[in-house]
Amino acid sequence: MANRSMPPTNPPPNSRRPNPIPPIGQGAPKGMNMPMSDARAKTVLREAVDAVVNSFAKHTHGYGRVNVVEALQEFWQMKQSRGAELKNGALVVYESQPSQSPPYVCYVTLPGGSCFGSFQHCPTKAEARRSAAKIALMNSVFNEHPSRKISDEFIEKAVGDAMVTFKGSQDETDNPATGIGAFRFMLEHNKGKTMLEFQELMTVFQLLHWNGSLKAMRDRNCSRQEVLAHYSNRALDDDMRSQMALDWISREQESVGIIMHELHKSEQELENARLSGRELRFPKEKRDILMLALSQIGPQESMA
Repeated sequence: MANRSMPPTNPPPNSRRPNPIPPIGQGAPKGMNMPMSDARAKTVLREAVDAVVNSFAKHTHGYGRVNVVEALQEFWQMKQSRGAELKNGALVVYESQPSQSPPYVCYVTLPGGSCFGSFQHCPTKAEARRSAAKIALMNSVFNEHPSRKISDEFIEKAVGDAMVTFKGSQDETDNPATGIGAFRFMLEHNKGKTMLEFQELMTVFQLLHWNGSLKAMRDRNCSRQEVLAHYSNRALDDDMRSQMALDWISREQESVGIIMHELHKSEQELENARLSGRELRFPKEKRDILMLALSQIGPQESMA
């Protein structure tokens, strides 16, 4: 695939401008504020995704129907062969949600850590897998656009958008104790990467902030440089999830019901992000950590 040209870089209507990137500890923006009905928004999203997938097919496999699952895997293998630094290799990972009846839901995690989900009503598990691959392929293609590369200009724009979205002040941008300040610091130390390649590190720090771990580190006088150095090469793995689940079990012992309350919030956030076609690693990880904590409490305690 080394000599194949990339699809055109003019993004479809809903992809012309990246959504504001939230500061650490905040999820994706609650809504896209599109001046159209939900039904119309979903139609536009479907059309945009199909346009990218069809364009990709024309540039790689001729004019026949493209197998999006294979195309997505091939795309990331191509990136790796061209020198992309992928810590865990080019493997694309799918995860189907347990369900006995439609609609079925599937999530796909890309090399670098970004996660997307099936955004359509899927009558079969295979269709859910294809739907997730479609939205992931579209985002992978436009991740190659220069506007998605972390540069000085990108950082200023992303931090400015975060300030507007989360009503921050200019003073926060250089204050490591704030989410926006830490967000800027992380971006500056990852110049040259694309947002999808940066996503896992971003998610780790979002979870640390959400879980209260960053505050605990500051209370122990750990500098942001020390924290970043420690977690920059730390994978978001089962050990980290288990430790965070234990933290939530401790909170549950102090405030009964807090896990269920936080779980309902994260599930709604995840569902909204999935149906809108947005990146959703952070809300999905929150939900998974809380479900792990709940499973370890036991039925009597969880119902108390």
